[in-house]
Amino acid sequence: MPTRLLHLSDLHVGAPEEREIEAPLRALIEAAQPELVVATGDLTHRGRRDQHERVGSFLRDLGPPVLAIPGNHDIPGPGAARFTRPFAEFERQWGTAEPVFSSAAMHVVGLNSVRPWRYQSGGLRNSQLRRARELLGRATPGALRVVALHHHLIGAPWRAWNKRPVSRRNHVLAELVESGAELILAGHIHQGAVSERREFSVSSGGERGVTVSVAAGLGQPRPHRLGEARGLHLYEADDEEIRVSTYVWRDGGWGLMAERRFPRGAAGLDAQNGPRGS
Repeated sequence: MPTRLLHLSDLHVGAPEEREIEAPLRALIEAAQPELVVATGDLTHRGRRDQHERVGSFLRDLGPPVLAIPGNHDIPGPGAARFTRPFAEFERQWGTAEPVFSSAAMHVVGLNSVRPWRYQSGGLRNSQLRRARELLGRATPGALRVVALHHHLIGAPWRAWNKRPVSRRNHVLAELVESGAELILAGHIHQGAVSERREFSVSSGGERGVTVSVAAGLGQPRPHRLGEARGLHLYEADDEEIRVSTYVWRDGGWGLMAERRFPRGAAGLDAQNGPRGS
């Protein structure tokens, strides 16, 4: 039986909001029946208590369990609180900035990549990577092992000027791969991207597959900025592959834009001499 996970990001509750997305989102969730909703940060626009309360109610009302991690917009604005208690309001809603969800079908580890002194850019400490390795090692055999953070590991190059990937991106990716992650989720750039890491890393054969994904985001705080899509991903995994369905907001509903399939394990590396004939 495949397991399903819905990936939302960058809601920016508190910015100009379009409530029209909510009912179609609930309909999509009711049809897909995901086991878990993962929200990869920037749940709020300015990190205020009322915004955290509103987005907490919205996400919980969707139905499935929610695993939420903070983004750079989820901490207070400039001032002492940003450095003395940056995650107090987030943790007031969600209990922790690094949650874990575990079931027989999936094991999801949330990592807090937000650094208050950096704001836009983010990073993971070595201690966080060691903890992720330990936690992923507790997964039930055969469960889909997922890591979620806010700052992206892949993305569109035209956003690179102010939306840099997580610091030490190659090191972070290598550590997560070695720790057993099979699916790595992020947000931050308001653009969707999905890739299998062997598409951009040199492969010598035999490596395990790792799908790396960025959700475009639900919120659109700058509606006139070109190149910021509104979308989400639905993942479905069985023993052999991960299927990614990408939905974008159009014509008053969530339209299926693309479907992609990626192998689990070391599959997908057989040499081919070109397209197969019909």
